[in-house]
Amino acid sequence: MTAPFASQLLQTDSECDILAGAQPKRRREGRKSMSRRSGQSGNLVKQSGWWRVRFRLDQPGTEKRKQMSIKVAPVSLRLSRPELERRAREIVQNVGANSEERFNQVVLGEATFREQAKVYLQNAVSRNRKPLRDTVSIEGAMRKWIFPMIGDLPLALVDNLSVKPLVQKMCASGLKPRTVNKYVEYIKQVVKSLKAPNGEPVHKRTWDAETIDLPIVEYLEQKRPSLKAQAVSELIVSSTGQEQALYVLLAATGMRISEALALETRHFVNGGRSIMVEQQVTKDSPRIAKYLKTSAAKREVDLHPDIAEFLRRYKAGKSGLLFHTACGTPYLYSNLEDRWLTPRLTRMGLDEPGMGWHSVRRFRKTWLRGARCLEDLNNFWMAHKLQTMSEVYSHLHEELELRLQEAERVGYGFDLPKAVVAPNAPRKSTPKVATEIAA
Repeated sequence: MTAPFASQLLQTDSECDILAGAQPKRRREGRKSMSRRSGQSGNLVKQSGWWRVRFRLDQPGTEKRKQMSIKVAPVSLRLSRPELERRAREIVQNVGANSEERFNQVVLGEATFREQAKVYLQNAVSRNRKPLRDTVSIEGAMRKWIFPMIGDLPLALVDNLSVKPLVQKMCASGLKPRTVNKYVEYIKQVVKSLKAPNGEPVHKRTWDAETIDLPIVEYLEQKRPSLKAQAVSELIVSSTGQEQALYVLLAATGMRISEALALETRHFVNGGRSIMVEQQVTKDSPRIAKYLKTSAAKREVDLHPDIAEFLRRYKAGKSGLLFHTACGTPYLYSNLEDRWLTPRLTRMGLDEPGMGWHSVRRFRKTWLRGARCLEDLNNFWMAHKLQTMSEVYSHLHEELELRLQEAERVGYGFDLPKAVVAPNAPRKSTPKVATEIAA
């Protein structure tokens, strides 16, 4: 090899080394994971008259682990190799080099319960699998009860003992057992929502109702009042217009109030004998949502001929929403309860906790069972989830003629007005449906 060529080659190699050194270091894709590590026992070395153990330890705020060197024993003691190794392992364990808890705190970061609750709610409404449609009640429970007690605690410290004082406070404040259990369930979901890179919960809790002293939910003691036939008839006779038609519709179909207030004239099918239920009004804003409470809620509810005729007369000349404000927007059912239902129940001496719109739905369920309605159609009309394989196999809901005959046979159980009293005319001649929310 000639000298000029060799010199040129050396220069080229040198330039390559410089270029290689200028390349940024590639970082391995993905995050650190404790499950991908093997437990450290440390390396024993002899240095300056001491046996030392060397190992690596995670540090906050840095990607790399720090090299540690800790004294084990003086060389002069002449300890055996197994004894030195045992002492070295104890030092490594005590420092936390193999501790999953320390790894979670230092590497993954230790969020407070309040911070993780925010992340949980953001993920819960955006996920594809069973997303939460409405987080208003959860956020209210967090602000009023949960955050003041445990909001600033590190997530690792939220356990049975830290939740117990919160449960005691809620019970002492008069919250019902079902409500307390529901709020504790929110806490469990937030703690479980912090996941390691492998998808498993970082904090694996064994929740114990005895330790928390969680109250037992006695379903027979829960407030589920139902209206009687006479009370429903009195509600209908004493009201007019939209209010009267709403009472008739709810008592004759068992629809949820949110579903009834989202009904449009186009939802009446089969010659007006059936109602398609496919949307609802949102809880806190006058908007139509293209989703329902459960998958079973999307259904058709069949009407008795008398009810169908009453509603036909009521909706004659209407288009769009069946029930609407003077501006043509959907009603908020909480406003209607305060404005219509509760004052009438109070005058009738029937108002009590739990006696809201759902009491009319319970009336319809009671009437159907009392009339020995076919259970498959009973569940279908009431949008109750199928429980047995026989119910899953049954296709009675596809037999339209049978459904209409059964609806006529079981009846409706209250006095129906012979004439429909027209409501006050709205300011807009044609009501409009508010902006729809996609499913």
